[in-house]
Amino acid sequence: MQSAIRCADNPAVRWAGRPGTMCGFPLACVTAMALDPTDLFDIRSLLSDEERAVQDSVARFTNERVLPIIGDCFEQGRFPRELIPEIASMGLLGSSLPEQYGCAGLNGVSYGLICQELERGDSGIRSFVSVQSSLCMYPIFAYGSEEQRQQYLPGMARGEIIGCFGLTEPHGGSDPANMKTNARRDGDDWIINGAKMWITNGNVAQIAIVWAQTEDGIQGFIVPTDTPGFAAQEIHKKMSLRASVTSALFFDNVRVSDAQRLPNVRGLKGPLGCLTQARYGITWGPIGAAIACFTEATEYAKQRILFNRPIAANQAVQLKLADMARRITLAQLLSLQLGRLKDAGTMHAGITTEHCPIRHALNLESVITYEGTETVHQLVVGREVTGINAF
Repeated sequence: MQSAIRCADNPAVRWAGRPGTMCGFPLACVTAMALDPTDLFDIRSLLSDEERAVQDSVARFTNERVLPIIGDCFEQGRFPRELIPEIASMGLLGSSLPEQYGCAGLNGVSYGLICQELERGDSGIRSFVSVQSSLCMYPIFAYGSEEQRQQYLPGMARGEIIGCFGLTEPHGGSDPANMKTNARRDGDDWIINGAKMWITNGNVAQIAIVWAQTEDGIQGFIVPTDTPGFAAQEIHKKMSLRASVTSALFFDNVRVSDAQRLPNVRGLKGPLGCLTQARYGITWGPIGAAIACFTEATEYAKQRILFNRPIAANQAVQLKLADMARRITLAQLLSLQLGRLKDAGTMHAGITTEHCPIRHALNLESVITYEGTETVHQLVVGREVTGINAF
């Protein structure tokens, strides 16, 4: 990527007699024509050599193994289970967990890049890896005993043991505190009854991480899916995540030993901690989907001829492409910084108690017009993306 060019030195972005004014992106410059239009700010240069190597490896896998088949899988409503051994051999399952458990020991940014490149292929592939890594392996590592870690994590990293995460229930997924699934103590065992809904991997899993109400609050259990009383029913006729297995889980007096209980957590902190891990990866995943859509739309716009010129020469098309590029760039920067905070152990979420949002919202309304309208800024970026001047 070439270095940024100041607006005052670039005649193409001088307008309204005001050289040096702000351009469409949140910098006082427009980056020189990028080698990769999906990375206008050269965010890749902020990655370490290891992070770039991880991204490149997963990108090749997506290009060579996922993209050739995923369209048919989506149409057929089929999860490509044949890819699991290769996904595992690349170290993508539990990639951020320690090597002593057979995992890759990568940092959080690398995990994010894995999610981005997999979802560039399809959300169903990313979802499989995310559930296995963040919702199943992570709780065993974070909340399980050492015996549980040794028993399950190496096999899960190898893709020999697939997990699913049982939290959401049929009556309402956004209120886990109102959980109906329960586990009662019976001697040295626990008896689980209830149901879970919208469970990724449910019908391909060998174990389920099940959260249930107990006398001591919500607790987690590792439930082998061949346990008597356990049943999984795949959900069909989905119009989303069709290349992913989604199931309903049922527990009818499912008996598990106390050794299957996750001993190091009580209450909603357990499942919500898992969701935090998964949500971090999901901030990266849609970037991959957006990059795929943007790349295809840009190429189509440059090749589709209408009224004797490519439709990329139309201002309306460039506005849309410029907006897509801006949003992708913003998302990449946000997720990268979130990953750096996560790796530093300082990732937090919160809100301010000051009543200032409406004041700032009203002030920032002027941003779309001062220093030049947003439309002109978008056309500058659109020209950079397509190589065609629509002014």
